[in-house]
Amino acid sequence: MNKKAIQDNKQLRAIGHKLNPVVTIAGNGLSETVLQEIERALQDHELIKVKLAVGDRDTRSALTAELCERTGAELVQSIGNVALIMRRAKQPDPRLSNLMRLL
Repeated sequence: MNKKAIQDNKQLRAIGHKLNPVVTIAGNGLSETVLQEIERALQDHELIKVKLAVGDRDTRSALTAELCERTGAELVQSIGNVALIMRRAKQPDPRLSNLMRLL
């Protein structure tokens, strides 16, 4: 990782620190409605927190990987039951985008 990527990641984590989870994934995993809500949140906000209220560390890790793969998002940080993910929007709304508002 180069210096710019590390700096960008630090900025994203700093922004994410102030955010609340927008979606909670419970024991039933990634249902279509949960995926639709995450898609909507990523489109609007670009950087979001997702709470994973499921099993152990391995289960959370697998679910986070599946979530990123199915949404095309990038995992920025994962701490405990919370994952911070990002996907840049093609046409970000400056009023809603966490990246544009908080950078």
